[in-house]
Amino acid sequence: MARADRRPPLALWLGVGTFAAGFGALSMLRHRSFETGRFDLGNMVQAVWFTAHGHPLRVTNLRGEQVLRLGAHLDPVLMLFAPLWWLWPSPDLLLVAQSTALALGALPVYRLARKHVGSRRAGLGFALTYLVYPATTWLALNEFHPGALATPALLFAFWYLDEDRLVAFAVFALLAAICREDMPLVIAGFGVWYALARGRRREGGVIAAASVAWTLVAVTLVIPQFRGGQTPFVGRYSEARATALHHPWTLPGIAFDHIGVRYLLTLVLPLAGLCLLAPIALAALPPLALNLLSAVPAQSSIHFHYTAAIIPPLVAAAVLGGARVRERVGAPVASIALMAALIGNYLLGAIPLWNELPHGDSLQSRAAVVTEHDRVTAQALALIPPHAPVSATNSLGAHLSARARVLSFPYIEDAKWIAVDETRPGYADRLAPLPTAAQVVWLRHNPAWRLAFERDGVLVFRRVLPP
Repeated sequence: MARADRRPPLALWLGVGTFAAGFGALSMLRHRSFETGRFDLGNMVQAVWFTAHGHPLRVTNLRGEQVLRLGAHLDPVLMLFAPLWWLWPSPDLLLVAQSTALALGALPVYRLARKHVGSRRAGLGFALTYLVYPATTWLALNEFHPGALATPALLFAFWYLDEDRLVAFAVFALLAAICREDMPLVIAGFGVWYALARGRRREGGVIAAASVAWTLVAVTLVIPQFRGGQTPFVGRYSEARATALHHPWTLPGIAFDHIGVRYLLTLVLPLAGLCLLAPIALAALPPLALNLLSAVPAQSSIHFHYTAAIIPPLVAAAVLGGARVRERVGAPVASIALMAALIGNYLLGAIPLWNELPHGDSLQSRAAVVTEHDRVTAQALALIPPHAPVSATNSLGAHLSARARVLSFPYIEDAKWIAVDETRPGYADRLAPLPTAAQVVWLRHNPAWRLAFERDGVLVFRRVLPP
């Protein structure tokens, strides 16, 4: 193949650039409209800030303790952002990096489809399919999560595995593994595929075994070590575990209730079902099972970051499944996939434009609109010194997390400043609203605190007497 033919076409680079710029801008606007929170963007910001200041991955947890983030997730990829933070010390760095990384995932999809479907046009069609796939677009806007960075890394890893370039595969597999502890389960699926589909049993077996071992060590040893011996994921699967022990035959009912079935359809139909025609789709089973059996509703939705491990094997399977269909019936599979993804994005996707059209998706369509209330809030937060210990409600916390101490209101402890937005529920307010309301009343009457700002439901208190 000529070198010029191996280069991605200009249209692909335009698609990558448009996705990176468009969703990067939307993410920053959503941050300015206070649609991000202390959990989760602020938590990542503080981990990067601390790393840049010589204390890798340190954060303030919900109870006000200074801990390492490794007690929540094994995602040391955050440390790689520290040098960039020195150049661009802003949460926008993480938001733009996420959009850019996801956009670059189109490159291995292009190469995979060009190789298996057999044309640059097909490569471009599947690459654009990935970019407008509803789950991809929602992933780009769900604040910032290290797991999202694994999506392009897994796509590159599979491409290099498909090319039998094991060193390059190992580099991207390792990059995906340090993004979140469950990502190696997908890599294990890649190893099984490599052993069976390519006959490379030894190499595939090593990949699968090493990947499963990574996740087991992370979940049973590393994370509990940094969490005082506890595992943070147990509560999510208590119902599923009890069911598996006492009534295992009812376990499918938990996974495939109406929410689970709808979740699967929103993942499969925007790929025209082509992902069901290639065995590599089975690599998505571990993260799918974790999501479907979880008691956390967000895990069974394409609107959150829990699709990060699922997108790569499904997109790769759509390409390989499309190649089978193309070979047997000669159908324009890339065009079919792209049309399905476009329709899916229109009905399910995150692009605000669809709200202006009949039957277009309207969920969070106004999330990137900066209102007068948001401008008032920004003015209030500007009063707080950059390094002072602060307690804040969740929607304000992401804007105040680049510091050593940031507490989640109503926790106060050693905070010198408190920022509260009474118009937006805090991290736990939806479950227990009374503690926050009671704490605000207490602050108003406490002589140790002075109200420094009050407007449009936004309050800023300053400590005037020592605790």
